[in-house]
Amino acid sequence: MKNNKKKFLVAGGGYADIPLILSAKKLGYYVITSGNRPDELGHKYSDEYRMADFSDPEAILNLAKNMKLSAICACCNDFSALSAAYTAEKLGLPGHDSYEVAKIIHYKDMYRRFAFEHGIAAPKAISFTNKKEAIDGIKSLSFPIIIKPGELTGGKGMSTVSKITDAEAAIEKALTISRMKKAVAEEFIFGSRHGFSAFLVDGHVVFFFSDNEHYYLNPYMVSAASTPGIVSPDVEKKLCTDSEKIASVLSLKTGIFHIQYILRGEEPIIIEICRRAPGDLYIRFVELATGIDYPLWIVKSSAGLDCSGLIHKTPTGFFTRHCVMSAETGKVKDIVFDKSIENQIIDKFMWWKRGDVVTDVMTTKFGIVFLKFQSQDEMMEKTERMQQLIKVVTE
Repeated sequence: MKNNKKKFLVAGGGYADIPLILSAKKLGYYVITSGNRPDELGHKYSDEYRMADFSDPEAILNLAKNMKLSAICACCNDFSALSAAYTAEKLGLPGHDSYEVAKIIHYKDMYRRFAFEHGIAAPKAISFTNKKEAIDGIKSLSFPIIIKPGELTGGKGMSTVSKITDAEAAIEKALTISRMKKAVAEEFIFGSRHGFSAFLVDGHVVFFFSDNEHYYLNPYMVSAASTPGIVSPDVEKKLCTDSEKIASVLSLKTGIFHIQYILRGEEPIIIEICRRAPGDLYIRFVELATGIDYPLWIVKSSAGLDCSGLIHKTPTGFFTRHCVMSAETGKVKDIVFDKSIENQIIDKFMWWKRGDVVTDVMTTKFGIVFLKFQSQDEMMEKTERMQQLIKVVTE
């Protein structure tokens, strides 16, 4: 039987991409997933899996040509966002910024330069491609500093350095892991850490979602997020203004505009921006907290469909999205949920199996749990000790 459905590519297929895959199906598309790992959990939800490295723009372009796609959507990864923008530009597909604009947003050195030129609060930073350039450059910065690869997320290759004599190893680490062999050093910003997920329609913020970030053993990787964000309306207003300013200067297309920032006093300092769904089922978190079908709007915008119907809604209570992680290496024996939170779990997606081996406690996750609380105090108190309340038992 001939398939007459329009073809939609999600340039990835991890567990965090499942809401995007299901939303594209809901809109009537024939959904293809990609990536170079056939065992990724998202592939079983798509109509077809095609092996292609989503971090390689040419590979995704070739797949798109061969499949005669109608639309493409980035997965929850910056490289995918770049490949999707590149492919859309080459094939004239709607819903994406130009490749040049996508690079300014997603490459740390290019974004830092852009922010500086346009007066948008960001850490003072330098970029470098070799050790000498780095050592010379960081003399202009105030310590402590953070050194990170130019294009990787999730804390990969990052180090905090408090004096110049410790910088050499951190410089080597960042340059070694960077695909572009480019890295950034920036002044460390002290303050509380937050996310701000905005949705732009014709350059204006029509919806935003504010969160608090929580960290576990890895100081560079968010392990939980809670909402509402404990920030003032003035801070949210400033972030909306900054988002619209960037949208105006870069002529950004309709779609998600996700910010990670540090709140220093009442000033939000933007650390990262991306134009793709954040990972770890964040878009499901937004949906559970607000009732807004965030994955659907992201898919619609990626396909160039009308998004004028999206309206702003605030969270309907106090919510947390928690990544289940282990404190110790070993084999997973069980995951135990404390009785005090059993009735507060509103949804969960677990993929662990008994006997799974934990070698890296900094990045290994076993599931995502969503909870709803009675108050802000309860949300913050329980979220901060959630790794004890949902405990991975190893042997």
